[in-house]
Amino acid sequence: MKLKDIKSPEDIKHCSVEELYNLASQVRETIIGQVAKHGGHLASSLGVVELTIALHYVFNAPEDKIVWDVGHQAYVHKLLTGRYDRFDTLRQQGGISGFLKRCESEYDCFGAGHATTSISAALGFAVARNHFNRKNNVVAVIGDGSMTGGMAYEALNNAGISKQNMTIILNDNKMSIAPNVGGFSKYLNRVISDPVYNKMRSDLDRLMTRLPGVLGSRFRDLFLQVENAAKNAVKPGAFFEDLGIRYFGPIDGHDINELIMILERVKSQPGPCLVHVLTEKGRGLNAAEKNPTKFHGTGPFDPESGLPLSPGSPNPSLTSVFGKTLLELAKKDDRIIGITAAMPTGCGLDIVAKELPDRVIDVGIAEEHAVTFAAGLACDGVVPVVAIYSSFMQRAYDQIMHDVALQKLHVVFVLDRAGLVGADGPTHHGTFDLSFLRTVPGMTILAPSDENELRDMLKASIDMEGPVAIRYPRGTALAEKLLEPPATVDVKLPKVLEQGKGILLLGAGFMTNELKKTAKILREHGHNPTLVDARLVKPLDTECYRGLFESHDTIVTLEDNTLVGGFGSAVMELAADLGYSGKKFFRFGIPDNFVEQGEIKNLYKLLKIDGESVAEQLMEKL
Repeated sequence: MKLKDIKSPEDIKHCSVEELYNLASQVRETIIGQVAKHGGHLASSLGVVELTIALHYVFNAPEDKIVWDVGHQAYVHKLLTGRYDRFDTLRQQGGISGFLKRCESEYDCFGAGHATTSISAALGFAVARNHFNRKNNVVAVIGDGSMTGGMAYEALNNAGISKQNMTIILNDNKMSIAPNVGGFSKYLNRVISDPVYNKMRSDLDRLMTRLPGVLGSRFRDLFLQVENAAKNAVKPGAFFEDLGIRYFGPIDGHDINELIMILERVKSQPGPCLVHVLTEKGRGLNAAEKNPTKFHGTGPFDPESGLPLSPGSPNPSLTSVFGKTLLELAKKDDRIIGITAAMPTGCGLDIVAKELPDRVIDVGIAEEHAVTFAAGLACDGVVPVVAIYSSFMQRAYDQIMHDVALQKLHVVFVLDRAGLVGADGPTHHGTFDLSFLRTVPGMTILAPSDENELRDMLKASIDMEGPVAIRYPRGTALAEKLLEPPATVDVKLPKVLEQGKGILLLGAGFMTNELKKTAKILREHGHNPTLVDARLVKPLDTECYRGLFESHDTIVTLEDNTLVGGFGSAVMELAADLGYSGKKFFRFGIPDNFVEQGEIKNLYKLLKIDGESVAEQLMEKL
């Protein structure tokens, strides 16, 4: 069987186990080749090759619902569901998504870009199935990293109580629950999943309930105690069993034969069942096996050496600028503690942790907990710096509002990946933070336009009052070297970069650099605009903006946030309150929809928010 010939999972159902292993090798080769060329999420998908093949061999998607958690472990799933011919477009503009997407394929039954959603969604599918008297199976595939998120446990609790027929696959790629797969454990899995054993178990249960008095219940309790004692001696599933979810495992996640046998048996079991599968993240690529964190998400690389294909920009990443600056500040101020939600490297806190390990706390994929935890710290004198991606911070909106802002606590939120992020697409674009943070009473929102302002704002934020948010985009610094040290400046006032008249250009954050291009083009066409780096999105200084409104007829705003309730809205609201609603206002930003994947520069042009497009539109309007 050739991978290129597979048009649907039906094509693998008559393969021998030997042919399935051969297919697994082809899948790994294809994924490595594609990600090496264009980048993507690699280690997670390499770890679930055999598991995915077994799932599609046993279950009948799309009638059976396979719900994936996060989606970066679903490249194999895409290849087995008719997308081989388009796989070379993965994560590129106009191509297939790096995550699950309902509009992309009928096999992607639930979209997923953020973690811990699969069990909740799968339970929804199971209840809907029963409501309409359907007979299909429902499977949730969740990674062990996602099991650090509270939503997964809420769903497990609900699933156990509901008694819905569903299968939960726990993909444990770090052996975080069980250290090995022993022979007796494998034997016990075969026994407790055997249909004959389970029929005997049910018949015996009915018989004992018919015995007179308490005798039947005592015999039944004794039988269950013996069964549970045997399982608990070799299996780590007591927690799930206590929730009402039958546990099977641990299973070798790279043994296709064993996986098929267990899945075939478990799918016919009544009620919720959990199959604990041990996999090796990065399996099949030596570099990824040795460093699965580095190859979780990677840019283009050489498959032989594992080294990146290009050296990249000589300028430091903005993430590292943040991390190094926080380290400098933390060394001088013992009140500072960094908090991250399973993203220490992605958010730059690993830089702090290497030198000050006790000053960084990783709470797992639990953004809500991270924020309320920070609120508790702030109550007792700590200055918590909560570093979370912009799109992930959406999950903690209630905690920001209720636990931090309502109590007027000083917590610093640092939102990396604000604005458009590129190939990860709509699940990861950070285009809503200005809008949802603006609704939080007492919130101060800072948006640096370059790396030095980021450093200055971080320094200033430590001694501010109440909740403070600093948001910056994915990317590199504008210059190779930083100004040293971070300056002590008043970041609460906008900064006039170029003084002119008539047209007022107001930039939010790094989009100010696009407005510099706009200002240059306008000057070349006879205009003399004033260019302002807003720096502060909330609150806007009333008197400063009154002066700017008074001296200009046309006010232009540019942001990489949705136009609904963003920076432009804030400026127009203030102008209306001050009686300047008669001015000409032009707002440029993200439209009221989700932006697809693509290179950031190309997306700017597509949305007409690059400096040249803004200038062109302004000259047409004026």
